[in-house]
Amino acid sequence: MRPLRVYTLRRFSRLTTKFYNMYWTLELASHLEDAPWPATKDELIDYAIRSGAPLEVIENLQELEDEGEAYETIEEIWPDYPTKDDFFFNEDEY
Repeated sequence: MRPLRVYTLRRFSRLTTKFYNMYWTLELASHLEDAPWPATKDELIDYAIRSGAPLEVIENLQELEDEGEAYETIEEIWPDYPTKDDFFFNEDEY
C-alpha cells in the first residue's frame, strides 16, 4: 500500500503580498466530491459547513482567491486531484 501524500499549494497574492498555504489530501478533498458543481467559493464553504467537513477543508476554501466565478470541478481547486484514469484497475472485472 502506498503512503498517503500531502500536497501543498502555494499561491502568491500580488495585492496583499501574502502566501496562501492549502494542504489537500485525498481524505480532505473527498468531502467536496458531492458538492453542487459548478459552485462559487461561498457556495463551497456553505456546503462544507452544512455537510460537516473538517475545519481544514473550510480553511482551504477560505484561502481560495475569490474572483466571483464558479469553479466547475474540484480539479480547478486542486489540479493534482486523482481521477479514475489515475487508478490501475479494470472496472469490468468487478
